[in-house]
Amino acid sequence: MRSRLPLLAIFPVTVLTIVLGSPFTLGNHPVRWESGSALPKIVIGDEKESSTSSGHKSGTATASSPSGPASSAADALQVAKPWKQGMAQWGVQLYWEEEKTKRSDTFIEKQARKQAEYLIGLGANSVSVSFPFFIQNSTSDTLSAGAKTPSPERLQKVLKVFKDAGFRTQVRPILDEGTLKPTKHWRGDIDPASRSAWFASYKKFLTPYLRAADDAKTNTFVIGTELNSLEGDVGWEPLVSYAEKDFSGEVSYNANWDNYVTGRINMPVNHLGVDAYFPVKAPDTAPVSDLVKGWNTWLDRKAAGPLPKILVSETGIGAMNGAYHAPGDFYARRTVNPQVQANWYKAVCQVVQDRKMQGIYWWSLWFDDDPNTKPDDKVASRLDFAGRPLSEAAIKSCFTSDYAGPGTATTN
Repeated sequence: MRSRLPLLAIFPVTVLTIVLGSPFTLGNHPVRWESGSALPKIVIGDEKESSTSSGHKSGTATASSPSGPASSAADALQVAKPWKQGMAQWGVQLYWEEEKTKRSDTFIEKQARKQAEYLIGLGANSVSVSFPFFIQNSTSDTLSAGAKTPSPERLQKVLKVFKDAGFRTQVRPILDEGTLKPTKHWRGDIDPASRSAWFASYKKFLTPYLRAADDAKTNTFVIGTELNSLEGDVGWEPLVSYAEKDFSGEVSYNANWDNYVTGRINMPVNHLGVDAYFPVKAPDTAPVSDLVKGWNTWLDRKAAGPLPKILVSETGIGAMNGAYHAPGDFYARRTVNPQVQANWYKAVCQVVQDRKMQGIYWWSLWFDDDPNTKPDDKVASRLDFAGRPLSEAAIKSCFTSDYAGPGTATTN
């Protein structure tokens, strides 16, 4: 006689079948195996991220408590042509400030993937993560992280997202100027009361970030940015030597454009970037060729011909009238003119290729923004390019050009 399964056994089997089988038809798996546990955990109703990514385009992002492991849907993201030695670095400065309401690690990783997907769409192969650190005033000799400074652990998570997608990565701490503005100072003219104390404080701040960057196999760590008044100080030599022991990639310095063209940048590094905001006397209707000529006039003050060791580490311009006269004006809100920005991008790309430079990092994407939305010009910086079709087309044309890169030349 054939045996029959008792009804009491059928019921729990049926329930378990529904619970386990539902995700394969409905999508969201409600069962999770915890490490070291022999039994699954039912996670229906588990907390989910409720953040809205809007950043400085349309408001501040908020978040709820952390959820489970981030979705792997975007894990297949991959740079079309991963960077190799001698190729051009086609990248963007991704500026990251932590918000007052701290977002979960899951949200941060998802946001990084969103930016990675956008950059892949532009044809980028590189990304530089810039983030702020702080000083009390222009004579202070103490530096520190602030509420807006991402932690080394969070930075490492973001770097991993980009590294896994095949990007060349760079870390760039940058001295915030918020406390300097009231006295009309900027990061390039600080005068610490004790320079030895300043460098000791800076070393203490940088150490965990150097280690996080090294653990994430980051290509470049920028040891300083636009610190004109401190260039050539004896304190750099031991700091750079220390950094090179903790970090196995390139240690670089990013000079401001004015110091670059007026003299030798006296820094003990082998890799130099220029934050290039060269003013060009040209009308809004100027052709690209006039803008190219304006850039070359500035660069020729330093050296004529190819510049294979020089990277345009930061550049950009406002999408507005009158921007050619002051491309680095972050605060002006003149009439929006997308063609001004797009033509500038075309000109810079041409100069970089003509002069065999290492590449470009455009300023900027804000980490919390949705790059797929049009910028709100009532609140956004005119320097934003995401969501401006003419600018995006110019960047994509540049990043997907047939420029082979500077090669491995060792001469300026």
